[in-house]
Amino acid sequence: MIALAAFAVALPAQAYGLASRGVVGAIGLLALWRYGWGCLHFIRALIFRRIVFPRQRKNADAAVHDDPPGAYLLVTSFRIDSAVTRRVYQAAFEAALAAPGRATVVASLVEAGDERLIKSLFRKICGDQEKVDLVVVRIAGTGKRDALAYGFRAIARRTPAENDVVAVIDGDSIVPPDLVQKCAGFFRLDPRVGALTTDELSEVRGRRIFQEWYSLRFAQRHTLMSSVGLSERVLTLTGRMAMFRASIVCTPDFIRQVEIDYIDHWRLGRFKFLTGDDKSSWFWLLRNGYKMLYVPDVVVLTVEDPPSDRFVSAASMLMVRWFGNMLRTNARALALGPARIGLFTWWAILDQRMSMWTSLVGFAAALLAGLFVSGYAILLYVLWILTTRYILTLSLLASRPRVSLFYPFLLYFNQIFGSLVKVHVTFRLDRQKWTRQKTTSATQARRPLIASGFMSAYMHSLALAAFVTVLAWGMDVLPTPSPSLFLP
Repeated sequence: MIALAAFAVALPAQAYGLASRGVVGAIGLLALWRYGWGCLHFIRALIFRRIVFPRQRKNADAAVHDDPPGAYLLVTSFRIDSAVTRRVYQAAFEAALAAPGRATVVASLVEAGDERLIKSLFRKICGDQEKVDLVVVRIAGTGKRDALAYGFRAIARRTPAENDVVAVIDGDSIVPPDLVQKCAGFFRLDPRVGALTTDELSEVRGRRIFQEWYSLRFAQRHTLMSSVGLSERVLTLTGRMAMFRASIVCTPDFIRQVEIDYIDHWRLGRFKFLTGDDKSSWFWLLRNGYKMLYVPDVVVLTVEDPPSDRFVSAASMLMVRWFGNMLRTNARALALGPARIGLFTWWAILDQRMSMWTSLVGFAAALLAGLFVSGYAILLYVLWILTTRYILTLSLLASRPRVSLFYPFLLYFNQIFGSLVKVHVTFRLDRQKWTRQKTTSATQARRPLIASGFMSAYMHSLALAAFVTVLAWGMDVLPTPSPSLFLP
């Protein structure tokens, strides 16, 4: 804070005079809206965690105690090292043993080595008791969607009761022993509750910068999920661990949605989703009017292996997958309308689409002002970014017990680089890649010109040019051509 104050004092008066020329004022209302929206999420998150959720927790604990439901823990594993697999299934078996009712662990696997390891763990941890069962489903290595669909059908064949629950757990996610005990009761409180997800922490196997980046990401996630949790419709059911009502998981239409999902795009035609199975299940529940809750006092530990040793390269690969999943489902979720899914939820989904552009306004405006007005505009912008990101970092103390000196810089990196990736993906929604499984969308040799890679790049470039032109026109910073240029 002292360094920021010294920086502010060191700036000459000419820098602050730029505001009177409209350089800052041109984007003032937009900044007020963006930071106001962030402040609203922060306030809603506090209301949810400190006022609303404690009542929900008390009622859920009473409900699960009165009538313990059955539980199914579906774990999907593929190309994850055996040390992590051992920890994941050990945690799943311990959670099954601690469940208030009967439990079944369903292991959806590809490799025989995983099957031998998991059966050995089951015998060691669960022994000869009759409370927990193990079901192994072997599939070809055709992707997580198939693994989930086969697992869902295996659960459906066991005809679970109406109020039983199914926890869908990724192969690198370590659940707490009280997972079922602390989550199952929410489904008994309201028959419209279709699913829930929980808080997450990460164990990153990589350099310090990756550890801080994941830590920041999950801290921001905790705030956002708490905010939308107040509306009882979260914006994603993370594939790391989401719990569903068993009757939903056994619905053929739901299984088909997860197994084979696609959209019809006006330019790119019809293409299937390879990744984003969590978005498919989320959209099915949203479309069918179910509530989706956030449980902030249950924490799942995820083991993260960055796909590259280089930070920017790894962040790019992960963002392309994350944001691609979001954008491919965003438009059809918006089409449901605010009357059907709730005004706040609908607006939050709309904001996902708008924020990729509005987050670039300050950066682009500073560059334009620095080029055409004064170089001091860049320094003024740097002061603004350092100040606001410092405040945003401190606000994360409401979600986590500690913050890092890396956070202000990573916040800005996520804003600018993330927005550029979102814009890039917007024009290439059919391009998909799964970082661990090396699964990519098929290359189509013969495609119509309008759906070609050339047209995607052309429309992307045109959109960026229009964005900069409109911003420059609104700021009135472009130089006016001299009349002599047009005289003979």
